[in-house]
Amino acid sequence: MCHKLDVRFFQELGKMNPEDVCRRALCSFDVVRECYRLTAWGEEYEIDPRCADICPMREGVPPVNTEWGLVILFYLLRASDTLPSGEWISEKDLPGGVTFFTGPHAVPTHLIRDRFGEDSNGFKKACEKLGGGVLDLADLSYSFQILPRVPVALLFWQADEEFDAEARMLFDRTIEGHLPIDVIFGLTIELCMRIIHS
Repeated sequence: MCHKLDVRFFQELGKMNPEDVCRRALCSFDVVRECYRLTAWGEEYEIDPRCADICPMREGVPPVNTEWGLVILFYLLRASDTLPSGEWISEKDLPGGVTFFTGPHAVPTHLIRDRFGEDSNGFKKACEKLGGGVLDLADLSYSFQILPRVPVALLFWQADEEFDAEARMLFDRTIEGHLPIDVIFGLTIELCMRIIHS
């Protein structure tokens, strides 16, 4: 049960046309249970607008936390039928990103830098464990299919004698059509936490 998610988001979803939601978000709808089924980061979730709940379908998957729940909910609410462009951009390239992603809203890739600064093999194993696909960027880089229309890339440079370690996150340019900027920030938190705890 996602206790901290505002029930109004579920109510809004419940008023939508399931066919439209499924077309935009590339999900399915169980007409008997009146629930949506969405594959997110390789796991299937059931989203129940009536009970205001999001549950993983497979046993052993951790309960949905607030950040992850908001990502799933807002994707269903706001996703467009736009396919990924294949163009990677930083958070600062998003509309309003320069002012939003600062201070407490800075993308927390420092967590990855601090965890794997001199351990590129550990970073590689963590990304592969979470289903990352190899990209030809930075020292190491991986893409993650977070949602059906939302890929995210994670780049890593290992520390050496001249430079400190660095990690960066990139987004497909179309992400702004699927998620609002504050929910994108929640997605960055979720990705960083999963990487460092994998």
